[in-house]
Amino acid sequence: MKLVYCTLILLISCNLSFAKNAERQIGTEDSGRVYHDKPNTEVLRILTYNVRNCSGMDGKTDYSRVADVITAIHPEAVALQELDSVTSRSNGSDVLKVLANKCLMNYIYGASIPYKGGKYGIGVLSREMPLKTSFVPLPGREEKRGLLIAEFLDYVLFCTHFSLTESDRLASVKIINLKVHEFQKPVILAGDFNASPSSNAINSLSGEWINLSGKKPTFPSNQPVECIDYVWGFSCCNQHIQVIKQEVVPEKMASDHRPVFVDIRLK
Repeated sequence: MKLVYCTLILLISCNLSFAKNAERQIGTEDSGRVYHDKPNTEVLRILTYNVRNCSGMDGKTDYSRVADVITAIHPEAVALQELDSVTSRSNGSDVLKVLANKCLMNYIYGASIPYKGGKYGIGVLSREMPLKTSFVPLPGREEKRGLLIAEFLDYVLFCTHFSLTESDRLASVKIINLKVHEFQKPVILAGDFNASPSSNAINSLSGEWINLSGKKPTFPSNQPVECIDYVWGFSCCNQHIQVIKQEVVPEKMASDHRPVFVDIRLK
């Protein structure tokens, strides 16, 4: 009887240990997707992710897959790019709203252009409800671009997706550098900048902003060779931004870009 009891205790312990390890995994082994530790309340985790309208490298549109990637990272706020809103391409779905519902987060949308019966643009997901939001048009010769602004209690998040044209990107930097001085709290700028670390646009941005996310390649997701997705910080009013962690998540399938997040502390 004592032997059976000991065996039972051992089996329960093994199962609990297995469950603890398993709950950190999400998706298949091939996806490379894992749960990230949740930052403590003093740390702010900001994620930027070009989701390509949730169309993966396998050609499948899968909202749940992208939502799972976001949820696994535990961000406080997310800057998203390439989002359809009720277009024929997305079968009338409001893609950002679908993601928000799946991730249990607030959402705001910024439409850059009309597209296929609806709109196409950028968005922000957040745990905290924004105090104020606004949208600033940015130049783009191949398609108009934008800057989506969400102000929270302790910081402001700028979300953007720059043009493919260098002169438009440089013009966008000037507009953003003017806009940031309207706020009396730290500002985080995140998005797809379509520009390498050595480009004129990024060099111009570096004059006013601090690169919080580093220069690791983010595109294409299956074998990244270019860094074009960034998170930047702008400090003001004796408030500084301390980088705790920066990571390019090795997600290869859900989109053609890899997610990029930073853990920061506002001091």
